Amino acid sequence: MAEILAENLSGKAVMGSDGAELGMLYNITMDLETGRLDNLVINTHETYTGDEFETDGSGRTLIPVNRVQAVKDHMIIER
Repeated sequence: MAEILAENLSGKAVMGSDGAELGMLYNITMDLETGRLDNLVINTHETYTGDEFETDGSGRTLIPVNRVQAVKDHMIIER
């Protein structure tokens, strides 16, 4: 996979593989001990009604990074 700088991901639209708009990327979490990326933290779009992902204390949706299928104009998430 090609390298992508984190600064280029901030604010990127996140869509499901089914074409549903999920929201905008807010942040990415990582495990400080291993350096492994854990979750995408997204501000969900007002039309998103799914409950297949966990949320954080601020109501943002947490999507495991292993669900990312592609990053181009949008981030595509396996659903």
